[in-house]
Amino acid sequence: MGFMKIAVHGLGRMGMQIAQKLVEDGHEVIAHNRSAEPIEQAKTFGAKGAATKQDVLDAFGGDQVVLWLMLPADVVESELNAWLDVAPQGSLFVDGGNTDFRLTQKHSQLVASRGSALVDVGTSGGVWGHQNGFCMMAGSDDEAAFKTLEPALQSLAKPEGAYHYFGKSGSGHFVKMTHNAVEYGMMESLAEGYRILKEGPYENLDLAAAGDVWQHHSVITSWLNELTRDALRENPTLEGIDGFVAESGEARWTLEVAKERNIPMPSIQASFDVRVASQKGETNFATKLLAAMRNKFGGHALNKTEH
Repeated sequence: MGFMKIAVHGLGRMGMQIAQKLVEDGHEVIAHNRSAEPIEQAKTFGAKGAATKQDVLDAFGGDQVVLWLMLPADVVESELNAWLDVAPQGSLFVDGGNTDFRLTQKHSQLVASRGSALVDVGTSGGVWGHQNGFCMMAGSDDEAAFKTLEPALQSLAKPEGAYHYFGKSGSGHFVKMTHNAVEYGMMESLAEGYRILKEGPYENLDLAAAGDVWQHHSVITSWLNELTRDALRENPTLEGIDGFVAESGEARWTLEVAKERNIPMPSIQASFDVRVASQKGETNFATKLLAAMRNKFGGHALNKTEH
């Protein structure tokens, strides 16, 4: 495996872990962020700090610019345009966030028209990716660009993650989008199950104990159930959680594609509807548990006031 020089723009919960994991596996990482404090944090584990876009480009010293964007979907296009205005032709851009795959196709054409390449890398693993390895779903119209990026993906997958190149631009984000829609459905099913344990005919059932038994090679053994069990063990009544559950777009986009292609998705639709209703005040033990799960795997806010 070769070592890369790669910049990471966006040092949030996952971006910081991606930068750190790349440094620890021997890559030269240039860390860039809108605010300065995360850049200083990245320098503590060996990344090179870059306060401006020009600082990032200067750090490559004539080598091919490889830039991993780990940004919210709503700013990817504006940031890509800003980078394209200053980056040399032949640069390689990576969108590691959760961009709508239909926009990714548009972005790929934009980047190609400016003489550079875009690889979309849908990234799963949450705040545990640094420890466990990230799961990465990649797409690009330029397979050679994916091959250039592959050493970084090999590092990020260690020790138990994985990656795969799925084909044309947007295909990585499409697979990740679908993954997140499945995640909605699985989370909802678990949350409903634990709710009926709590509110059903037997009082004071030990929910964490049920989760622990289920986690030992039952048919529903899963990382989501493990995290749910842990949340219930720490806070059996889910005290202090308001039950507001965010939806970040991926299930919505999946349902749009399903409708276009006349593919029924009743369980994913229902799980999406529950989240939307929670944002209008329709909360209960199950929606509180959904919020607790999101906090466990992704570090997401527990309550509406924190969003």
